[in-house]
Amino acid sequence: MCILLIAIEAMPEWPLLLLGNRDEFHARPSCAAQPWRGAPDCLGGIDQVGGGSWLAQRNDGRFAAVTNRRTGLPAQAPHSRGELVRSFVIGNESAAGFGQRVLAHIDDYGPFNLVFGDRSAVWVIEGHDEELRRLEAGVHVVSNGPLGSRWPKVERLAAQFRRAVRSGQRDDANLLGLLADESRPADDALPDTGVGSHLERVLAPIFIRGEHYGTRASTLVLHHDDGSLFLRERSFAAQGLPTDEVAWECLEVEGEWRHG
Repeated sequence: MCILLIAIEAMPEWPLLLLGNRDEFHARPSCAAQPWRGAPDCLGGIDQVGGGSWLAQRNDGRFAAVTNRRTGLPAQAPHSRGELVRSFVIGNESAAGFGQRVLAHIDDYGPFNLVFGDRSAVWVIEGHDEELRRLEAGVHVVSNGPLGSRWPKVERLAAQFRRAVRSGQRDDANLLGLLADESRPADDALPDTGVGSHLERVLAPIFIRGEHYGTRASTLVLHHDDGSLFLRERSFAAQGLPTDEVAWECLEVEGEWRHG
């Protein structure tokens, strides 16, 4: 993911909501969200290069999502950041234990932010700051900088989400529509992450429309108060052209995933 909103205990019907865009090179092959071969209780997109995922959900509530951290330097590392998502979701290690193990091997991955947890708690590792912390109830947005960075698109997504919740516009289409926002802030509001002003402009919108690089997927995950789960994902090709939309649901705790 390159921007991810996490709403924890913010709405009585949804103890947890995840809403985010994955931005990536269009030439990098991947599969849309689906149950995983060999682990059908796990659902998520699949990166066909590194074998991991950007966001995945298990039928018992265990989940993970990762964003890269923008540093202006090439991100070369022995392992794909998507491996972190896959490793947590298919495993049974406690979230705190998993987090400490990741911190011990953090240099094996390019800079990242990892959000992960289960029905009891949500945790975040903020990249190479080597910090593991539990997220409190509320609305959080993480992008390609530290959690709490006041980037325009981070603040815009949080504000638009709160507005949608207050106005009762909480259906799938409206929530996913928040991720289609291509508004570009003024140059003097852009962050300086070391990639140059032109690229800062290109990467500034919530939804990035490009020929070679851009938003590849928009994903919504809902944890219902009865334990059921729902995931809807839209996929995009070059220039933001929509290619597919899938919906999956798990109606019972640890039940089977089926098309929604």
